[in-house]
Amino acid sequence: MKKILSLVLAAVMLVSAFTLVSCDTTKDDGKYTVGIVQLVQHVALDAATQGFMDALVEELGAENVTFLNENASGEANVCTTIVTNFVSKKVDLIMANATAALQAAANGTSTIPVLGTSITEYGVALGIENFNGLVGGNVSGTSDLAPLDQQAKMLVDLYPEAEKVALLYCKAEPNSKYQVEEIRRQLVALRLSDANIKDYAFTDSNDVSTQASAAAKYADVIYIPTDNTAAACAETIGGVIGNTPVIAGEEGICSGCGVATLCISYYDLGVATGKMAAKILKGEEKIENMKIEYAATFTKKYNAKRCEELGVDVEALKAAGYVAIGE
Repeated sequence: MKKILSLVLAAVMLVSAFTLVSCDTTKDDGKYTVGIVQLVQHVALDAATQGFMDALVEELGAENVTFLNENASGEANVCTTIVTNFVSKKVDLIMANATAALQAAANGTSTIPVLGTSITEYGVALGIENFNGLVGGNVSGTSDLAPLDQQAKMLVDLYPEAEKVALLYCKAEPNSKYQVEEIRRQLVALRLSDANIKDYAFTDSNDVSTQASAAAKYADVIYIPTDNTAAACAETIGGVIGNTPVIAGEEGICSGCGVATLCISYYDLGVATGKMAAKILKGEEKIENMKIEYAATFTKKYNAKRCEELGVDVEALKAAGYVAIGE
């Protein structure tokens, strides 16, 4: 019996050794396949994806990384299909661009490293209470959260006589809901009446125009957070809001329908995510120990065309430190 057990143990050790050698050979080869699942195509998310790819190519070499770059065209269920395909192909890492993409990737695998980007608040996105900045397990990434208190102050400073504010966002995006709730608190703390701050939440692109039009009829100023559906429909929103000004959560929305924004560089955010990916793939850091990274700088920007249409004093904006979008 001891002899049989010894033989079995030896066989198990041989299989384990072979498995380890196979894994080590893959790592030693230095060739990686990275799956990218992006929720929808728009300026901000596109910039984050490009920054991610550029950073990984710079870190690993173009000959050493293959990208499987897939776009879900705004459909959360398509994100799940894309992730399932990545898992079946045994990619080395998944980059999930936007909240629905991150949720699909986190639910789709517990072993392949998943890095999110363009995620506002990971605790909200992943249902983690008392989130401390570390997801743990196989998930980490970067956040596009801008200082919401400063965005609220921007609205009040630029429109000191405004009494009614509309919060326009997609109800299907939990991080959008998080932002408007915080903006509401900040606006009330500054001077506005809570009763005069109203939510106008759309379900998807089909009712954006209806809600945007209603928001414009009610409000002196509209606030739109970093919201993927709003970003994809920014020009549509701009076409129905008339002369009602918009303060936006990010540059892409502002360029389509806004007056001003306090925003991050999504390209730089993607670069930061790419550098995190390189550390994971090269074995320099373990993803379970990597805290969520945030943008280091924020920029006040204005939409020159929209400002001209609404008679906004651009010189005053420049004097206050604003720069034109595109400059």
